[in-house]
Amino acid sequence: MKIIHAKPEDLDTVYEIESISFPETEAAKKSEIEDRLKRNPDYFWMCEENGAVSAFIHGYPTNESNLCDDMFHNFKYYDESGAWLMLISVATLPSYRKKGCASLVMDAVIDDSRKDGRKGIVLTCKEALIPFYSKFGFSNEGVSASTHGGAVWYQMRLIF
Repeated sequence: MKIIHAKPEDLDTVYEIESISFPETEAAKKSEIEDRLKRNPDYFWMCEENGAVSAFIHGYPTNESNLCDDMFHNFKYYDESGAWLMLISVATLPSYRKKGCASLVMDAVIDDSRKDGRKGIVLTCKEALIPFYSKFGFSNEGVSASTHGGAVWYQMRLIF
């Protein structure tokens, strides 16, 4: 397995993984993913093995310290020199879950964010995934203000 960055031509693959990983009310639309890939492909980390992508993480830098629902659909918060990396999507194909793919990608995201001089990384997740993110050093800040897709989300923060 290796980590690569997405390219605009990876749209169909990323959209497929996103669509399988999240309910329709939470998954990004294909047009949103296409826009993200055009704007900042360097912030799409993907796990690839034998030419197949199994997982990806997408985020973007900002000076906002908390993740809000508008960030899922609007790039007005994007700032290349932003202090924080907001993770918008962490997705893995079901057949690759619990096999280290997402962990490998998360390690790369953390390493790159440290190298970029960020203060840290912020994400939201469902309660069942709190232990997964905690093993990387993320702290649970409690229920997020986010109601994205009608779900209850917990804000997690990793400070460098």
